[in-house]
This record gives sequence, structure tokens and C-alpha cells, in this order.
Amino acid sequence: MSTQTPRPPEEKQRSEGIPLGRMFGVPVLLAWSWFVIAAFIVLIFGPQVQRLMPEIGVGAYGVAFGYALLLLFSVLVHELAHALTARAFHWPTAKIVLNLWGGHTQFDNFNATPGKSLLVALSGPVANFALAGLGSLVLPLFRGEPIPFLLTDIFIWANFLVAVFNILPGLPLDGGRLVETAVWKLTGSQEKGTVAAGWAGRVIVVLLVIGVIGIPLLRGGTPDLQMVVLMVLVCGFLWMGASSAIEHARMRLRLPSVSAGQLKLPATSLPATAMVAQVQQLLEGEPELNVVLTAATGQPEAVVDRGALSQVPPSAAAQTPAAAVSRALAPGAYVPEVAAGQELVQYLARLAGNEYAVIDGGGRVTGVLQQSTVVRAITGKPGRL
Repeated sequence: MSTQTPRPPEEKQRSEGIPLGRMFGVPVLLAWSWFVIAAFIVLIFGPQVQRLMPEIGVGAYGVAFGYALLLLFSVLVHELAHALTARAFHWPTAKIVLNLWGGHTQFDNFNATPGKSLLVALSGPVANFALAGLGSLVLPLFRGEPIPFLLTDIFIWANFLVAVFNILPGLPLDGGRLVETAVWKLTGSQEKGTVAAGWAGRVIVVLLVIGVIGIPLLRGGTPDLQMVVLMVLVCGFLWMGASSAIEHARMRLRLPSVSAGQLKLPATSLPATAMVAQVQQLLEGEPELNVVLTAATGQPEAVVDRGALSQVPPSAAAQTPAAAVSRALAPGAYVPEVAAGQELVQYLARLAGNEYAVIDGGGRVTGVLQQSTVVRAITGKPGRL
């Protein structure tokens, strides 16, 4: 949980890429990373166009850039299909981002069902099939016009391949929702479906590597260099997306068992006006206990620091305020011990600091909770909420 002041939305968008405005009410952002894939397309397809049309010279690279723009348009339509289908189900759509890997549609929190999730996912490939069909109808109009004919032909194949590729049954591809939905229906758990679809995505990566590298080598040939470069990009994207889906699903599976009451360190409270001697006397009987100092209203204000407490000479204990050897809690940094799962994460995300007092139903301090403890319980590794 960051304590920095969030940047204004406009500044944040400029740092992520170029805002393209709103389409059907959905913000669209062109990420800076898109220019990387655009350059890749120009460098790969420019020489090929030049061989097909030597008479246009360096203009071949302009044609290749036109292909990059057509692919960008195809991805935009794909993502708009996701967004508009989601809108029909009243899912809040945050934005569409067009980037190095094509693009993605980002949604705010919502409650999904297997059927709706599948329809939203498959709407993207359907849109690309529709674009390929539309291109096929237009293509005959450009016979005798080499450049428009070539771009239209590329547009048709690009949309067809994007659609087919995206319906492969593994996350992060849209077809992964088929696997997710099937397992979700069988188990009643979307998270288990996501884990299964993530592993299916990893299987697709392995099959792609075998197809591009393994099969040519088994046949005694050499893998095509351009195909290998493209495979590395695509497989890297798929593996990262599949792994991320699996990790986040496993986190959501662990959430219900995570509660403030289970994760807290035992604690009791003393008034903020208490002296060090009172704290020491309290800890003599229970040395493992944490001590939280509270205001007159009962609100937790600070946690006694064991290291600082041990530095107070016995002769000064009765005159030294306990507040002088304590870590201040952020305002309102206390959480009910019954808070659990997503409720606990959302609760802590609204609080400043990384240490919280835990209170029972009567407002009595019963423990101390560290943010790092919650993160480890959910993810199995240290981090921030």
C-alpha cells in the first residue's frame, strides 16, 4: 500500500501512453510499447513488400507500416467488442489499452457468471472473423491496384489468424475462458477454472515451441529465424499471462482462510498516558505480549517498541512515558478481528501505514497485525497490498 500521493489521471495516462479519446464512452490508450511491435512489423515485412513490388522502393516500408496500422485497428475492434458486450451485462469497463502484445480491456470490480464471462471473451474473436469476412467482400474491388489489394489481403489474413489464435483454449487467450467456464461449472469455483485454463495456456506454449523449433529439427531442417523471433515474443507473452492468471487465482483461493484474528500477534492495551514501568510490569507475566497505547477515546495510537523499551534504564522507567518508546500508528489503523478474505484486503488497502491494531466486537485491543504477514498468507512471499 503506497503512501505517495496519486498522480492526476491525465498525468498517469500520459506516462502510460497516448490517450486516443473515448470510443462508445470507453477510454482508449495507445501504450508506448505499441511502437515496438510497429517497428518489428515494418522491419520484418518491409523487405518482403519490397521483393514483391521492387518498383516502389523504400515505399515498401510505408506499406508495412500501413499493415501495422491495420493490425492496430483490428485489435481495437477486438477490444471494443469485449467492452461493448461487457456493457450489455453492466460490467464497468475502465479502459482499453493497445500495447506491445496487442491489447487488453480492463474492467473494474464486478460479479461474473460462467456464461457471461464466456460471451464477453468470445466476442473479440467473433469481431475479427467479421472483419475478415468484410475484407473478403471488399478485396475484389481492388484488383489491379497492387498496394490496396495487398493491404486488404493482409487485413483479411491478420484478422482470421488473430481470431483463430485467440480461441485457442488457454489463458491469457480468449479461448482460455472455455476451459475456465467448463471447470467453473464442474467445481463451482471460478478460481479453480482459472488455474486449469492457465495450465492449458502453458501447454499451448510448449506445443508452439515444438511446432516452430522441434518439428523442423526432427526433419533435419533449420527453424525459420523470423518464425523463431515471433515465437519468442508470442510464447513469452502467453507464458507470463498464463502464470499471472494461475498466481492470482491461487491467491483468491487462499483469501477465504485469511483473517485478522488468525494472523494477529497477541496484544493488550494501556492508556497513552502510561509510563514505561507499567509496560514492564505488564510484560513480566506475559513477555510475548504486544502493548498498544490507546487514547482516552479507546482508539489505538501506538505500539510499544521492544527494542526502545529495553534501552530505558530501570531508574528512569517510572518517569519515562511509554509513548516515548512506541511506534505511532497511522490514524484509524485498526481492524476488526473478524475481518477476513477480500474484505480484509480491501479494509487494509484503505488504511495508511503497514501495522494495525486488531480489535474485537467491543472495541478492545486483542492483537497487532503486520501488513507483511497478510501478504505472506495470501501470496506466500513478502510484498505490499
